[in-house]
Amino acid sequence: MSPEAAGLSSSRLQYLDRYVQQRYVDMGRLPCAMTLIERRGEVAHFSVQGQMDLERTRPLQQDTIFRIYSMTKPITSVALMMLVEEGLIALDDPVHRYIPQWRNLGVYEAGFMETFRTRPTKAPMRIVDLLRHTSGLTYGLQQRTNVDAAYRRFGFGDPAGTGTLEAMIEGLAKIPLEASPGDVWNYSVSTDVLGYLVGKISGIPFEEFLLQRIFAPLGMVDTDFSVPASKASRLASCYVLAPDGRMKLQDDAQTSRFLQPPAFISGGGGLVSTAADYLRFCRMLLNGGSLDGARLLSPKTIELMTANHLPGGKELPDMSVSLFSEASYSGVGFGLGFAVTTDPARTLIPGSQGDFSWGGMASTYFWIDPREQLIVIFMTQLIPSTIYNLRRELRTLVYSAFT
Repeated sequence: MSPEAAGLSSSRLQYLDRYVQQRYVDMGRLPCAMTLIERRGEVAHFSVQGQMDLERTRPLQQDTIFRIYSMTKPITSVALMMLVEEGLIALDDPVHRYIPQWRNLGVYEAGFMETFRTRPTKAPMRIVDLLRHTSGLTYGLQQRTNVDAAYRRFGFGDPAGTGTLEAMIEGLAKIPLEASPGDVWNYSVSTDVLGYLVGKISGIPFEEFLLQRIFAPLGMVDTDFSVPASKASRLASCYVLAPDGRMKLQDDAQTSRFLQPPAFISGGGGLVSTAADYLRFCRMLLNGGSLDGARLLSPKTIELMTANHLPGGKELPDMSVSLFSEASYSGVGFGLGFAVTTDPARTLIPGSQGDFSWGGMASTYFWIDPREQLIVIFMTQLIPSTIYNLRRELRTLVYSAFT
C-alpha cells in the first residue's frame, strides 16, 4: 500500500527517515534504525538505515534479528491471559496459591540480607499485580534500595545470568518486597514470574508454550530465546553508550550469548525477534486477538488488557518509584502488559486515548493505536533506552505524516 492510500504523506515519511538518519545514525548516536509503519491493515512504510554490525560494516537488512528485551513482556502477558481464558488461573488469585513459598513475604523496613526487617503486607500479591507491575517486586538495575542490591547479588532477573527461572522463584522467597502489593508501580521481574506461572500451570516448559501456542500459530518464525546457527548471520550486534558519549560494542553478533539457548528463560526480556515477526504479534492484538484464522484471545480479553489497571485509575507518574522503565509520561497508565494512553493532552505528544505501547532495553519500541488502525515498530540495538527522546520524537513524526 502506498502511504497516501493509508492516509499518510510520502514527503512527511521521507522527512522522518532523514531526521533519524541525520540526527541519530550519521552522528553515531545509533548503529542502525528500522521503522515499520502499518495502517489500515497494510504496510505503508518500511525503512532500513545504518549498520547491523559496525565492526564489519554490514548493512541493516529487513530480516535482521534483534534483541527485543522488554518487548518480550507483552508476549508473556498474552500467554498468561490465554490461561485466564481457559479458567486455569484468575487475575484476582493470590500468587501464593501457585507459589506457596511466597505466602509469608513481608515488606522491607530495614537491614540487608540476613538482617532484613519486614512488616506484613496490607494485601496479598495477586496475579493482576504481576501483570501491571504493582507486585512489590523490583529489578536489581533500579539501584534504589537494599532490596535492589540483594537482587543484584543473586543475579535475579538477569537474562545473561547462569541461574534458572526456578532458582529465582526460590530465591525471591527469602527477600522482602519493596512495597505492599498495589501501593506503587515498580518496573520489576514480575513478568519473569508470569513466565514461570505459565509453565507451571500449563504443564509444559514456558518456552514450549510460547512456541506451540503463540509463535507457530502466528507464523513468528524468527522469534525465540536464542538464534540457531542457520540464522546467526542475521543477528545484529548490540551497543552501549560509553561515558564519553560514543557507542561501544556490548554484544558482538559473532560471539553473542544469544547464539546458545539460555539457562534463564526470561519472560521479561529474553526474546530475539524481527520487525516482521513482531508485526504479526501486533496485528493479532489490533485485530482483537486473532490473525489469519488463528485466535489466541477474545476481543474482550484484549479490551481488558489495554485498559488502565492502576489502582484508582491513576497514571504512571502518580505511582511509579522506578528509576528505570520504558515509559515516564503524564497521561499514561498501565494495563495488563502494556503502557496505555489515558489522556493524550496530558502527554503533550500526538496520540489517541487507548493507544498502547512498550519498549526494550536496547531502544526498541512499538505502539498500537486502535482508533487510527496504526501499528509502529522501531528496531535498533543501543543500551540503555533512556538516553534519547527518540520514542517521543517518533510519535510526533509519525502522527505528523497523517493526512
